[in-house]
Amino acid sequence: MAEANSKPSVIERVKRWFREMRSELKKVVWPNKKTLIKNTLIVLATVVAIGVFIWIFDAIAGLFVNGIISLVKG
Repeated sequence: MAEANSKPSVIERVKRWFREMRSELKKVVWPNKKTLIKNTLIVLATVVAIGVFIWIFDAIAGLFVNGIISLVKG
C-alpha cells in the first residue's frame, strides 16, 4: 500500500495539471470578433510602423557607413 507522504505518480501529476489548466481556461474572458479584429489591426499597424522605422534607420546608417568608407579609401 502507498505511504501517505509519497509523491504522486507522473500520470497523476499530468492528470492534475490538465484538470487545473481546464479550470483556468474556463476563467478566461475571450475577446469577441470586433475586439479581435481591432487588436489584430493595431498589432499589424505597429509592426509595419516599426519595420518602416528600422528600414529608414538602416538606410541612413548605410549611407553614413558608406560615406566613412569612401573617405577612408580616398
